[in-house]
Amino acid sequence: MIRSTVMLVMALLLPVEALSQDQAAGIAGVVAAGTTVELVKEGFQFTEGPVGTPDGGLYFADVRASIMYRLHPSGDINVFRDNTAAAGGLAFDRAGNLLAVEAEGKRIIRIDSRGAVAVIVAQAAAGQAFLRPNDLIVDRRGGIYVTDPGPIGHKGKAFVYYVRPDGHVLLVSDDIRFPNGLTLTRDEKVLLVADSRGNIIFAFDIQNDGNAINCRPFAQLQGIPEGKLSFADGMALDSAGRLYVTTLTGVQVFDAGGTYVGTIRVPRQPTNLAFSGPDKRTLYITAREGLYRLIMLSQGPDRPGK
Repeated sequence: MIRSTVMLVMALLLPVEALSQDQAAGIAGVVAAGTTVELVKEGFQFTEGPVGTPDGGLYFADVRASIMYRLHPSGDINVFRDNTAAAGGLAFDRAGNLLAVEAEGKRIIRIDSRGAVAVIVAQAAAGQAFLRPNDLIVDRRGGIYVTDPGPIGHKGKAFVYYVRPDGHVLLVSDDIRFPNGLTLTRDEKVLLVADSRGNIIFAFDIQNDGNAINCRPFAQLQGIPEGKLSFADGMALDSAGRLYVTTLTGVQVFDAGGTYVGTIRVPRQPTNLAFSGPDKRTLYITAREGLYRLIMLSQGPDRPGK
């Protein structure tokens, strides 16, 4: 959920020739040759946080505008909630409630089916204030993993936390330079975290109490130019355990063991992504001022949201 004015102005529009050449080959088992990334809607300020709904729709956020949107299965898009305090990361819990990270509100909230809002947590571990919380994923226990990298330009430590179902917050890590997107493997034994300033996706082993230990490299991002930030951000899994990561160069795809298998090019630099649509075979991608979609061979995981 990086919010750089320079990057927004540049938008990193990729040449049409590069797009067509890269997409033409396809990625085995992931996307068919010649499949086109389609624009759903543009005119937003900075899209983020997509999460698929059980009916094949989507929630997503415009962080700069502090608005959350609902994409209906019909294709209609309407405002779901405004004045969101720069809510970005979105997820569902097992009860079907929508959770959101408020970057400027520095808290995690729950929105139930009636639209009622409740604060889940507004302080980090040991009563420390959140810097600028970013993204989250919910486990089957009802616990929440959340990244807290701080604002752009933050020079101090950045954090990954686990919010237990009882609301107690555990520090998972303060060793990743800019922890951003995160997800859980299908068996929920491993937590994966992207570092927007580096080229490594990190893995942690999840313990019985939900804490995560043993930080280690899981995957190496490919094709990041020397001296450039990777802008590794939102992540999603498919039903085969493949990992999809939005980066400077597009959506990079890795198999369940962390081996790189290809990159999906997007007209704008992507920020996040989620499977939805019929049978979870549509990949929605938030990318700066636009929302995009791609029809997939692969399928989203059998769990709520991402």
